[in-house]
Amino acid sequence: MKILLDTSVLIDVLRARNNRRALLANLLHEGHSLTTSVLNVAELYAGMRPGEETQTSEFLSGLECLELDKSTAQLAGHFKSSWAKKGRTLTLPDTIIAAIAVENRCILFTDNRKDFPMPEVQLHQA
Repeated sequence: MKILLDTSVLIDVLRARNNRRALLANLLHEGHSLTTSVLNVAELYAGMRPGEETQTSEFLSGLECLELDKSTAQLAGHFKSSWAKKGRTLTLPDTIIAAIAVENRCILFTDNRKDFPMPEVQLHQA
């Protein structure tokens, strides 16, 4: 199964927090493939600390990076609009990440589960 790593998980891996490296190694051992999205890469680079670029680049080179296309963008817009009508404001980056996960049949591994209330999004049970 493909697992899409959200920004919080990527940061934990890079900063050796919350035993994430061992958890990801275990997922790989179980036969899962690890991915991320273009949005997560942008978020990661936006918050990068001095001296982290080489390690970040090397880590990301080992992950498949899922792109945003027109149908995925449409789904993201639908998520944002439909949840707004229910009185719930979701960020556009989160709805794009959710749509990328759904369109690519990925399980989303995130610490921010509340940001992804869509029933179509499968969340990793950590």
